[in-house]
Amino acid sequence: MKEIVIPKEKAVFWLDRHGCWRNRHGRFERPRIIARFHAAIGRDRDGYYLSQINGAVREKVYFRYEDTALFVFDLRITDADVILILNTGRQLVLRPETLFIQNDALYTQAEGERIRFAERGLLKISRFLEDDGRTCYYCRADQRRAIPVKP
Repeated sequence: MKEIVIPKEKAVFWLDRHGCWRNRHGRFERPRIIARFHAAIGRDRDGYYLSQINGAVREKVYFRYEDTALFVFDLRITDADVILILNTGRQLVLRPETLFIQNDALYTQAEGERIRFAERGLLKISRFLEDDGRTCYYCRADQRRAIPVKP
């Protein structure tokens, strides 16, 4: 299959630090387009890209992002686990030891990828967070784990 690759320097859109798609005209507003962009995110050794098949051609556009390309958009809570639902649709079991705070934002890591909690994800996980003024903790069941702050 023929492949057309657009480098991120030539991409006309980007992902802002809150997980919103933007172009020179501002923030994307159409939910179906936004969802399609998020679902099309892939990653290879050259970075994050969007791809689609258009006839006999695979189009691949690398894009810029202000912080990270992956975001926790939602949570699903079960008796045993907290399931993180990413902007791509991928689901991960939360491992509390992977949580960290940086620049006043909450992150996790999975498979070498840095994942930021977007507003909705942060609101949902906040029921498991405690702050004593010095340290933020993840608390669930009988577990209480300090969340480290990274410079």
